[in-house]
Amino acid sequence: MTKDLSTDNKSTPKGALNNTGKLGQLSWLWLSILVIILDLGSKAWVSAEFTYAQVLPVWPVFSFTLLHNTGAAFSFLADASGWQRWFFTIIAIVISTVLLVWLKRLKPHETWLACALALVLGGALGNLYDRVVLGYVVDFLLFHWENSYFPAFNIADSAITLGGIMLAWDMVRNPEGKTASQSDLNDSK
Repeated sequence: MTKDLSTDNKSTPKGALNNTGKLGQLSWLWLSILVIILDLGSKAWVSAEFTYAQVLPVWPVFSFTLLHNTGAAFSFLADASGWQRWFFTIIAIVISTVLLVWLKRLKPHETWLACALALVLGGALGNLYDRVVLGYVVDFLLFHWENSYFPAFNIADSAITLGGIMLAWDMVRNPEGKTASQSDLNDSK
């Protein structure tokens, strides 16, 4: 007789699952901190070494540059009168709070989701720092093909995008909200 471990945590042998208890998956905040350090460090380096709009070709399709984005993704609302700085600041604070609560409420086996949320959180906080302290977000990664340029972005944007892809993949992989470990446990009955 096989017991369903997904519903009875008291029957789980000690050490069988990473029991994070009251902290949920907040242990994944190390990944958010790493994203913030890499993001702010790279932005500081580019800001110190480049003049505004300077382009340094690295490969035929990739260059470093220094651009200031006062808007959101792809410079959305960049030409607004300044109110967008505080609008996007409030949005980032609200989203970061929601992500922290979500991380705290995750179950021990929801590591894929925790990693995704930690990436998005780190990226959101990296760009939030720029927006509050500088009044704009520093972008410096520039991909292009001949004379066609993709909008410049940064490491925080990359973390947000990767986390978003992971979240989407989790929804496709588990449309009913079950994690892989829950499905495996239930299938083994």
